[in-house]
Amino acid sequence: MNDANGETPELLYQGEWLRMVKRGQWESCERTHGKDGLAVLVIAVTPDDHVLFVEQYRVPLGAKTIEMPAGLVGDDDANDTLGSAARRELIEETGWDAARIDVLLVGPTTAGMSNERIAFARARDLTRVGDGGGVADERITVHSIPRAQAPAWLMQKYAEGFELDLKLWAGLWMIEHNPDGSPAG
Repeated sequence: MNDANGETPELLYQGEWLRMVKRGQWESCERTHGKDGLAVLVIAVTPDDHVLFVEQYRVPLGAKTIEMPAGLVGDDDANDTLGSAARRELIEETGWDAARIDVLLVGPTTAGMSNERIAFARARDLTRVGDGGGVADERITVHSIPRAQAPAWLMQKYAEGFELDLKLWAGLWMIEHNPDGSPAG
């Protein structure tokens, strides 16, 4: 497991889903499932102009969070793509499917600590196909919030003690804009 500089990092810990490594004096975390630490976040708006959010308890934070649907790319299927992972996560977590998925941008989430990268994907032409709620023990609650009320609703959840994924605001912006600022088509 050499890195981009050809160095072999020192393995500090290997778990089922993560490993800790050290390169020189720098310690970091790497995902061991999926494709190179790649995850996808799905920006989804229903036909009646409601934004889809998911609520779930996150053990590392010890709190409930509000997020957009998201998940790892390739954690169960080596042939998984950004688009297929986005569609799968949208269906599993929210019960909605998309006729079209547009991958907008890929970048690091915590560049100083982890190799995780996330892709923003915009889901288009949604159709209700189930209840959502996640798989296994995820226990996800789906929230469908009118787009005009979404920022205020998020701040209300924050006031109630929920942790808010800061990528939510980028996702809300990307409903109407491409990453370069041009209007979404």
